[in-house]
Amino acid sequence: MGLKTSRVENLKSSMASPRSRTKLWIIRATTSVLLWTCLVQLMALGEMWGPRVLKGWPSCFSHQDSSLVPLDLKLFPALPTRVLPPKRVYKNNGYLMVSCNGGLNQMRAAICDMVAIARYLNVTLIVPELDKTSFWADPSAFEDIFDADHFITSLRDEVRVLKELPPRLKKRVELGFIYTMAPVSWSDISYYHNQILPLIQKYKVVHLNRTDARLANNGQPLDIQKLRCRVNFSALKFTSQIEELGKRVIKLLRQNGPFLVLHLRYEMDMLAFSGCTQGCNNEEVDELTRMRYAYPWWKEKIINSDLKRKDGLCPLTPEETALILKALDIDRGIQIYIAAGEIYGGERRMASLASAYPKLVRKETLLEPSDLKYFQNHSSQMAALDYLVSLESDIFVPTYDGNMAKVVEGHRRYLGYKKTILLDRRFMVDIIDEYNSGLMNWDEFSYATKEAHADRMGNPTKRLVIQDRPKEEDYFYANPDECLQPVDDELLLSGT
Repeated sequence: MGLKTSRVENLKSSMASPRSRTKLWIIRATTSVLLWTCLVQLMALGEMWGPRVLKGWPSCFSHQDSSLVPLDLKLFPALPTRVLPPKRVYKNNGYLMVSCNGGLNQMRAAICDMVAIARYLNVTLIVPELDKTSFWADPSAFEDIFDADHFITSLRDEVRVLKELPPRLKKRVELGFIYTMAPVSWSDISYYHNQILPLIQKYKVVHLNRTDARLANNGQPLDIQKLRCRVNFSALKFTSQIEELGKRVIKLLRQNGPFLVLHLRYEMDMLAFSGCTQGCNNEEVDELTRMRYAYPWWKEKIINSDLKRKDGLCPLTPEETALILKALDIDRGIQIYIAAGEIYGGERRMASLASAYPKLVRKETLLEPSDLKYFQNHSSQMAALDYLVSLESDIFVPTYDGNMAKVVEGHRRYLGYKKTILLDRRFMVDIIDEYNSGLMNWDEFSYATKEAHADRMGNPTKRLVIQDRPKEEDYFYANPDECLQPVDDELLLSGT
């Protein structure tokens, strides 16, 4: 009987032993974890303010001696953390997709308008699609030119911007279920509220397939005007690649003193579109005419070049530009950066300008071919480089009032009314013809040129408003005076 009892007890003991060992292991593991946690917490407290007893212990948590930190790390302090604006909370009325048309600066202005419209309608804006089918055939997407993440986050306190539609809506769009339209040009913001918003609420997604000049210059709420400026001057930041290359060009120019940027809009597309052929030979006139007829969206086909030039509607030629710069006493030794594509007629047409101003440079002459290899056949990215250099120049001179000329003019006003010479083409072609025909001597020509441009140097002025004639009034982006530094009314009236 005793033997049986002993065996039973031994059996129970052997069965209980594994459970006891398991309990003991769990207790030891838990204790170890707690001890390590306490140790780490004590060391963290010691780093901040507590007793320094633990700091002498070798540990993966302890800081390295400052004397052992590499020199280059000590020279460059950590960049401050970017503080994002708080998100604006609002009931989303739907989604707005936009396809911009035109060149870089036409699209730039359009993007500013579309953000303001999306904000006013309380809708979500999808990152705009850029034009890939125009004359320039640039395949660049938004994120190839602009910093998309900065664009989205910097505007989050005003409007929600997404890179693409939510999956369900994206699928519907891919299947062709989308309402597409072109809004009416120069429309008041109320048009978008009364006509476009109901469509967005009905279809959930509306696609605007044209965006050029779709919001009026004047008569808009002040908040709308200021938001257009904020997008233009802050949210639309170029990619780091474009920004860095632009800084390098500016640095190379600054090493050799002051520089003037000449936006010489004497390129083949402009001449074909405008029908301006001053100084062109017969073969060139035929080539430009054929090109104009080849593009159906260029509505005007039969053009009298001489009449158009007399009305001041043609870009100034390189020869005319050289005369004007000399008449304005622009220093012969100044660097002139040509912000343009290929000049039509090449060296033959540039000869007089190069003779008058031998320090002509371009991005292609300042940089190595390898620097620009990723920009080749991407006209908008090339234009972005020119835009950055134009902003930083000591003097900016456009020879035609196209989109780049106007947007850069307005941006330079915003930067403190930097000197921008706005040439009076209609007046200048008249006196150039008089000078060339001997009816005016050089001193008279120079004096008349200076007098005509005394108040056309980017001075503070009120934007000209012409009721019901938006194409003839001042462009909002050329003079966004709602967003500019305040000046005395007397200065505004005098234009000085």
